[in-house]
Amino acid sequence: MGTHEHPTTTTPDAALRERATAVVDSHADDLVAIYQDLHAHPELGFTEHRTSSFLADELVRLGFDVVRGIGGTGVLARLDNGDGPTVMYRADMDANAVEEANDLPYRSTVRVTREDGTESPVGHMCGHDAHVTWMVGLARTLVETKDAWRGTVLLVGQPAEELIQGAQAMVDDGLHDQPLMQTPDHYVALHTAPVPVGTVACVPGTLMAGTDQIDVLIHGVGGHGSMPHVTKDPVLMAATAVVELQSVVSRRISPQATAVLTVGSIQAGADNNVIPDRALLKVNLRWFDAAVREQLVAGLRAVCDGVARTAGMSEDALPEYTFKGGSTPLVNDDVQTPRLTGVLKEVLGEDKVITQMPPVTGSEDAHLLMGPHADEIAFTYLNVGVADPVLCEQAWARGELVPYGMHSPQYLVHLPAIAVGAKVAVAAVLELLGRP
Repeated sequence: MGTHEHPTTTTPDAALRERATAVVDSHADDLVAIYQDLHAHPELGFTEHRTSSFLADELVRLGFDVVRGIGGTGVLARLDNGDGPTVMYRADMDANAVEEANDLPYRSTVRVTREDGTESPVGHMCGHDAHVTWMVGLARTLVETKDAWRGTVLLVGQPAEELIQGAQAMVDDGLHDQPLMQTPDHYVALHTAPVPVGTVACVPGTLMAGTDQIDVLIHGVGGHGSMPHVTKDPVLMAATAVVELQSVVSRRISPQATAVLTVGSIQAGADNNVIPDRALLKVNLRWFDAAVREQLVAGLRAVCDGVARTAGMSEDALPEYTFKGGSTPLVNDDVQTPRLTGVLKEVLGEDKVITQMPPVTGSEDAHLLMGPHADEIAFTYLNVGVADPVLCEQAWARGELVPYGMHSPQYLVHLPAIAVGAKVAVAAVLELLGRP
């Protein structure tokens, strides 16, 4: 009996993915130009006026209905295309207060004056410029393939992710009350990662830690630097507190738990010979368990209040605590996420999709955009590789996991990642939408 060769067949979904990939490729050069422009013009959280205007204008041009200014600079866009699922997709827009060290023709040289009067460099050292560009690539592809999918797409340009405040600000400003908004069935967000271009992490379950951003204002009694004995020195209190805070995790939290307490900034005084009357600590907490969070907060207060009391401050002059922003742990849906894994393997290759990894102590606020409807929405957060594979190989040869870290002055999005990230976004969203 002879053998018969069966012709290979392409499913309609596979054919659509191939078509969508071709659309992204047709826009690749323009998307790179958009990315380079955004990279050269970074904006800090809640000041993303240029970025959000560009994004909103581009989405209007493509035929989306758009609302601007939600939560300050947030953007909501909607594209209806018949009956089908509603899929939401987010891109955060803000940059970091970090001076870029990359030697690029489009490197950032931006400096701004912050609310406290200090001057700061600004750079996209976390890849949010790529996120906005990927959203543009997604939007263009969806418009050019409207005949092949059905449903509603909601695109959210989010401010101030770095501050862990932007998502909640949009919710508090009535995101879910907007006429354009409807509770999505599915929600996807992407983030750059300093791993090789062409790889993506699509991992179900708990992915990232909860976080709190806390300012601690330590009061003192200022005076002349030559007579510290007639002052109550807040600089010394701040320094003592920073050292003592290192014992909170090591001596108050179980070794089996995950907890991080970081002091990211100490601000006090201006002159060599003046003891100021206040000092500011900027503190960051990371946790997975709400009970651990309470232990961290209690430990922070106990240490800082105790230091102030020891220095002789009265009960009405103890430190002030300002909780500026925070987020709960980020958890990927256990059903939707594996569904996307299969699609991404088809697009990128079987060995390019990471499906298992331990939770990291980095944090996000993307999931807070779901607001009161979190229990109704299937959410998946994807990490997309953006590093030059050659640099990754060199880093591994040195015994390093990555060639540069997030928020590093050397953080760099390899330009081929622009098209790849857009293809990941397109593949994920099209998978979740309906078909004619």
